Amino acid sequence: QVQLVESGGGLVQPGGSLSLSCVPSGLNLGHYTIAWFRQAPGKAREGVSCIEQTDASAVYSDSVQGRFTISRDNAKNTVYLRMNDLRPEDTAVYYCDAVLICAGDYNRGPFIADSWDRGTQVTVSS
Repeated sequence: QVQLVESGGGLVQPGGSLSLSCVPSGLNLGHYTIAWFRQAPGKAREGVSCIEQTDASAVYSDSVQGRFTISRDNAKNTVYLRMNDLRPEDTAVYYCDAVLICAGDYNRGPFIADSWDRGTQVTVSS
């Protein structure tokens, strides 16, 4: 069974930074387009950022554009999400998964793992 494990979350003050990691089991990330998602309490899941398998081009949601950076290290089989200038509204559980393509609404799937019960908690609070 394919799993993608997220880590790196925590509690940070507004304006602070965190780096999240996405590491799979049973999957070579270099062969897939990978996206980060988040879900805040009482809100729907949203796509945050996505990086293509073909050329590592990336897309970002309007809410994180200019503050977050997605990257991949295929040698380490890891995808990262660097989050700068964090705001209280960034508070959410963050997930990663493999998707078909970053164009369009990748939040609608399909997903490789399609498992949303773990993730890594990011809390931005003073």
